[in-house]
Amino acid sequence: MAYRLLFVEPPKRYWFVMGDYNPPPTTLLVLAAYVERELSEVDVLMADSQGEGLDWPAVERAIRDHQPDMVLASGYTCNAYACARVAETAKRVDPDIVTVLGGQHFSAIPGESLEAFPEVDFIVRGEGEETLVDLVRACMGRRDPATVPGLSFMHDGRVVTNPGRPLIEDLDTLPFPAYHLVEDSVSNYHFTMMAGRDTVYLVFEGGRGCDHRCSFCTQWNHWGGCWRTKSPKRIAAEVEHLHDDVGGQFLWLTDDNFNYAHRAEGIYEALHGRPITQDLMMFWQVRTDDVAANPDLVAKMRAVGNYWVLIGAESADPESLEAFAKGTRVSDTGRCIDVLRESDVFTQAMWVIGSRHDTHESIERLRDFSQSLGPKLNIYTALTPFPGTRCYQEAKAKGWIENDNWADYDMVHAVMPTETLARNEVQGELYRCYKRQYGNWGRNLVGLFSRNRLERTMYRHMAGQSVLRRLRELV
Repeated sequence: MAYRLLFVEPPKRYWFVMGDYNPPPTTLLVLAAYVERELSEVDVLMADSQGEGLDWPAVERAIRDHQPDMVLASGYTCNAYACARVAETAKRVDPDIVTVLGGQHFSAIPGESLEAFPEVDFIVRGEGEETLVDLVRACMGRRDPATVPGLSFMHDGRVVTNPGRPLIEDLDTLPFPAYHLVEDSVSNYHFTMMAGRDTVYLVFEGGRGCDHRCSFCTQWNHWGGCWRTKSPKRIAAEVEHLHDDVGGQFLWLTDDNFNYAHRAEGIYEALHGRPITQDLMMFWQVRTDDVAANPDLVAKMRAVGNYWVLIGAESADPESLEAFAKGTRVSDTGRCIDVLRESDVFTQAMWVIGSRHDTHESIERLRDFSQSLGPKLNIYTALTPFPGTRCYQEAKAKGWIENDNWADYDMVHAVMPTETLARNEVQGELYRCYKRQYGNWGRNLVGLFSRNRLERTMYRHMAGQSVLRRLRELV
């Protein structure tokens, strides 16, 4: 019988701020495709709780039915307990199943995680493709796990952390994500607020890492402190594959920063003239200074399907931007939003409250500033010290963290105070940010009847959500 590897996307609690959201298990699909290519003798299986509508008893039945030799899950900090529960469930089904966790949270604190979750046999740190393949080979008896770079595990009651692994030099060599493993679930993937309930929503990566050093961001450290990108030709080919072969209509490029200056021209040339750009919508994340400096490139990307962007505005205060190590100016935000508006690109601005010197007055100034700029959508977050960030290191060392429940590390729960605001006061200020955004009936009516299809979709969806009520309950 062939060695069987089961990837499990656990039941998760998704971010209620963005509404009805059901994404594909992108990380697992990327890893699965690589294992399939490198280990053709291994049976690769997938249990996607979101796509298949699995609750925890159904996850246990899936593990029992598939009879895997290895079970793997991956997730961010707010989903750490769900991933650990996958390992616990697998061990309950069969103690001999090898359990593996990966992703940014477990990569950042592997020792702490192994000690907290004894059901976990191995943690794959950082970039996972090659490490996972080597681990499978080790579990098939072909090598010693102690020789696998990028791996952490317990041995004789102590944590063993093998040396790290060099990054993959050419991301173009990676296969397309293994969407064939979830082909029966593709029609269930959606992001209602952005594209409507019946629009197939898929996720793909065009690059990894970031060459900036924002203090609250996990991305740049997880990916080795550098930025790597697939070629424009490869990105265009993947977009076409996801549209034509998988059925994607709304694609989210997960890169932490699109980086107009370095690759927009090439991607435009690769996509321009392809029929897919006529009925495809793409969404990505950008830096304000990059947009402000490249208005012509923003317009070009709009012409080939980029209808929506998320900008990391973060703050209206230069001191906060400096503390965040953003490397941007407050003036970049206004210019950025103007450029996007002129190119008819829907703008979602992200803001952070709860930095150490934040006060009631400074957060009120942020609310005023964010509303005055007029992006189509403002999303406010509480500064969250994610493991693997400089923010976490400093907050932990100085004893600022008051809530260590990983499930609350969702940027909506305030987990630490400021110098002058108690944690519950930060929570209250976050509620007031959203009340300003969603409690304005005049703005809501304008949005509901906007000529912009994306704006209408967003406001009509959020009108039926209970965002304000749920935020008020946190206070």
